[in-house]
This record gives sequence, structure tokens and C-alpha cells, in this order.
Amino acid sequence: MKATDYEFRNRFWIFGVIFGAGFWLYALDHVNAVQYLINTTVGENSPRADLLARCGLAFAALLALLAALLRTWATSYLRSDVMQDHDLRTEKLVASGPYRHVRNPLYLGNILMALGMAFLACRVGFFVIVVGNFIFCRRLIGLEESNLQKEQGESYIEFCRRVPRLWPSLHARLPDSGLKPHWKQAFVGELFMWGFFAGIAAFAATLNQKAFFITIAVSMALYIASSYLVSSRKKSDTSS
Repeated sequence: MKATDYEFRNRFWIFGVIFGAGFWLYALDHVNAVQYLINTTVGENSPRADLLARCGLAFAALLALLAALLRTWATSYLRSDVMQDHDLRTEKLVASGPYRHVRNPLYLGNILMALGMAFLACRVGFFVIVVGNFIFCRRLIGLEESNLQKEQGESYIEFCRRVPRLWPSLHARLPDSGLKPHWKQAFVGELFMWGFFAGIAAFAATLNQKAFFITIAVSMALYIASSYLVSSRKKSDTSS
């Protein structure tokens, strides 16, 4: 299961299509995933229904927070320009920070965020977002790992033997390679993930969908702007 180079270059937009399709399905299925769980357990008219709804959304916000923290931690060792690069980078193997516990912390963060966001979708949309993101992440991982193995050879094969692909180990599987994290650029590079968390948290607190979509729109705009700046800087460095 391996993505094409085209899929990798356009991964941001493909993720956007998956999320967009999941939320568009509200046009066909009008029942929210959390509401469905409430209806099939305590019942819509139960005095506990509102509390359970907020608990479900709070759990979704927690997943989004974990995703943002994990991706920021990982990006602090990669640099945001590498994370946002349209081209696959295989010249360096990172063995610091979260990469000592799991080989693909960025994609694990994507999967956690997808699960958190899916609670805000309808019943069918929930499965489209979760399954669609998992399959696409798995395809991207297949491409990256194949290219890293070609580029890094035996060192990457040994890395794969010792560090799990997506299920993180509680204990570090490798000694620290000594890389220093760069937190400021990592937070800037992951602004959109923090925006997703803020949107879900705002919705959990207010149950106001307008606040959620405004926050998400702002975070996406910030990500697109930062990606454009990174791309412009890269072209400028190349031309000079």
C-alpha cells in the first residue's frame, strides 16, 4: 500500500477533500455521530443527554489536543519547512524526540485529529473521515518508508526493526541522536492543528457550530499562508 508522488505533493488538498466529504454527508445523513450514540444509549430526552454530548465533544477536543502536541513535538525536530515541503525528503533520518518512540508521529497525529474531528460529523461522515484518513496516511507512510529504505539502506531497516510504525512505545527504542528541538517554528508550522483543537474545544464549550467553522477557516487560512511563505522562501534560496 504505497501512495504516488502526486498524492504526496498534494496531500494537504487530499486530506481536505476527505474532511470535506465527511462533513458534506450531513446533506444525506442529518444525525450527528455523538447524538447518535446518545440516542442509542440513554435516549435523546434523557436528563443526562446534554452532559453526555459535552463529554463526547470534550473527548474529541482531547484527541485534537494530543494530535497538536504530538505533531508540534515531531515538527520541532524536522523543521516546519520540511514538514510542509511538497517534495519527499529522505536525506536525513531523525532519531530524537518522538521518533525514538514511533516512526511516524506526524501521521499518528493526523489519525488522532481525524478521530477527534469525526465526532463533529454525521454517522456516515464519521466513518468516511476516520477510515479515509487512516487509509491515506497508511499510503503516504508506505511511500515514505519505501524511499527512506532506498536512500538510507541498512540504517533505516534497523530503525524499522526497533521503532514501531504507528503504535508508540512507552519506552524510547533508540538512544537520543542529540538533535535540539526548535519549538517556535514548530508551533508556527502546526498552527492549523492548534486551530482545529481550538475549534473543537470552542464547540464543546458552546455547542455553537458557527464558532467551530470560523475557527477552522482561520486556521486553514493561516496554514495556507505559512505554506506559501515557506515555498516562496525555498524558491528564493534556490534562485540565489
